[in-house]
Amino acid sequence: MNDLAIRQEMCEIGKRVYERGMVAANDGNFSVKLGENEYLCTPTGVSKGFMTPECICRIDAEGKLLEKNGAFRPSSEMKMHMRVYRERPDVLAVVHAHPPYATTFAAAGIPLEQPILAEAVLTLGRVPVAGYGTPSTQEVPDVVAEYLPFYDAMLLANHGALAYGPSLMNAYYKMESLEFYARILYQTQCLGTVHELSAKQVEDIYEIRRNSGMPGRHPATHPES
Repeated sequence: MNDLAIRQEMCEIGKRVYERGMVAANDGNFSVKLGENEYLCTPTGVSKGFMTPECICRIDAEGKLLEKNGAFRPSSEMKMHMRVYRERPDVLAVVHAHPPYATTFAAAGIPLEQPILAEAVLTLGRVPVAGYGTPSTQEVPDVVAEYLPFYDAMLLANHGALAYGPSLMNAYYKMESLEFYARILYQTQCLGTVHELSAKQVEDIYEIRRNSGMPGRHPATHPES
């Protein structure tokens, strides 16, 4: 994809997360890796639902602007994104949002690890909760670093959720799947009955994933140390 196509895709994903209620006001941020020291990222202070290609910022690995972009400035959360790219060379895009059900579990400090959906077991496995870090500070990348080698998505305590992958659409889909998983788990808990898959059923799904060659980090192929 060329530069403009990537910017347009970022705006499209911005509309999706906004219209699906995964962010409010100017919340959330995402980025795409273009090269070893070149990235596109969403601007601070702009609603993800109303971005245009001109809003998108081009930055280096230190989060510094590589070109003037009017009054637009990169999101202050880029420290977290850069830690993901540093720890995971296979990752080319990062999405951070505040989907309501996932963020509810994050605020409660409860990981998503009950195997209730075959699809979630296949794509996500489990979703841990990274400890709390003050937004925009080095605390956030430091707390997420623990889980980066083992998972492709995580909850951020009292903050939101983080997903990443080999493309922006892939990272967004993980965020969407994460929120759907959280919603179904929450609703089953409200009903008072949560029917979990057995250990054998989970292992069978893990084996399907291993045989399919799906990319990324997952408990099926990268068990947590």
